[in-house]
Amino acid sequence: MEDRRIGEECGVFAIYDPKGDCARSTYYGLYALQHRGQESCGIAVNNNRDITHYKDMGLVNEVFTQEILDKMPGTMAVGHVRYSTTGESMRENAQPLVLRYVKGNIALAHNGNLVNKDALIKSLSKTGAIFQTTTDTETIAYMIARERLSTGSVEAAVENTVSHLIGAFSLVVMSPQKLIAVRDPWGFRPLCMGRKGDAIIFASETCALDSIGADFERDLEPGEIVVVQDGNIRSIHTYEKTQKSSMCIFEYLYFARPDSVIQGQSAHDSRKLAGAYLSKEYPVEADVVIGVPDSGMSAAMGYAEESGIPYGMGFVKNKYIGRTFIQPSQEMRENSVRIKLNVLKSTVEGKRVVMVDDSIVRGTTSRRIVNLLRRAGATEVHVRSSAPMFLWPCYFGTDIPSRENLIAANHSLEEMCEMIGADSLGFLSIESLMKIAPNADCGFCNGCFSGNYPVDVDAERNETSCSSKQ
Repeated sequence: MEDRRIGEECGVFAIYDPKGDCARSTYYGLYALQHRGQESCGIAVNNNRDITHYKDMGLVNEVFTQEILDKMPGTMAVGHVRYSTTGESMRENAQPLVLRYVKGNIALAHNGNLVNKDALIKSLSKTGAIFQTTTDTETIAYMIARERLSTGSVEAAVENTVSHLIGAFSLVVMSPQKLIAVRDPWGFRPLCMGRKGDAIIFASETCALDSIGADFERDLEPGEIVVVQDGNIRSIHTYEKTQKSSMCIFEYLYFARPDSVIQGQSAHDSRKLAGAYLSKEYPVEADVVIGVPDSGMSAAMGYAEESGIPYGMGFVKNKYIGRTFIQPSQEMRENSVRIKLNVLKSTVEGKRVVMVDDSIVRGTTSRRIVNLLRRAGATEVHVRSSAPMFLWPCYFGTDIPSRENLIAANHSLEEMCEMIGADSLGFLSIESLMKIAPNADCGFCNGCFSGNYPVDVDAERNETSCSSKQ
């Protein structure tokens, strides 16, 4: 069975800067957001009301060269890094999506998944729309273009479009004159705003603002639409507070870079809290606590501090395996963990080890890592997951597979422990999970753990608008 880590969502970045090099700033912003998507990336720029773009498969530093960036001047730009949760991994699905229609041009980049995509495609197809990609983003772009034909501005078209969308969508939209940022009414995915001099920036995470020396200003409110024109900012509040706030809790456990702050809460601090709660719920006598890179390391620190067991560096990660890493045979695929992670033998040899990981999905990676630790001389391996058991799929942009592929949905705790070869196994409880972001000023979605979703996940069978779902 193929074993993939959970997909890192997507990342969006947008900037208005009348004086700066917008394409290069976007490049650095996307570089900071690379952890959210490694399949493809792209940048679109607005130069004298003409939108040009470049995108391709690969990492940011693989796709963009100095020569390419030099040919992309402009006072506005939007960028995207992609990990496919819907739509195939191919160049046609890379973003931003640039659409030319009767009212001009727009460029759009999107993070999230629409639950009612099928119903929207059916409706658009009846009016003659022909789809060139398999992404939700193209559906949103067509909706905006259609609405623009009967409205007086692109922001009004965006506002009307939002009323038809159900699910997760943090968007950045660029027209020849305006830059627009949109966050869905549930607030599933993060989106923040910053400033640097006269520049105004939107990004999925604060780490992208830091990368260009911008100051964080605020998070966009769920349902808020922010319009930037000639340096002036205004917000459209039509959809604010129309839905229950439902930020994806897994942003704190896994997706966000540890130095990012989302809704007032540090991702690193959240992971440490998860580890501390995990130590209380699943204590064990051991000699060292280690974390699986990268997001498991903060949780391991929290587990160690709470338990009093020393924290140690257990793994060295190869950071140079990009998308070009090739696994030509089944044997190589089975041993790929050894290429990505190597055990620091001096930390674990002859010791009882607590291994903290951010999550366990199928269990095959956990089994391989436990085996690596035993081969390095660990006398006991106690596995702890800083996420609860994955029991349900995600419909909002996280690559959680169907239930038949989730180890916890099909096996008992004892069976899972035996399957991964651990001496003991523990998962963070949902009750503790909901306490890991005490400073966050929002509610949370934990549907992949509890099965309780903020919206009707069968919404693709109807055309209910988000403005009518209270």
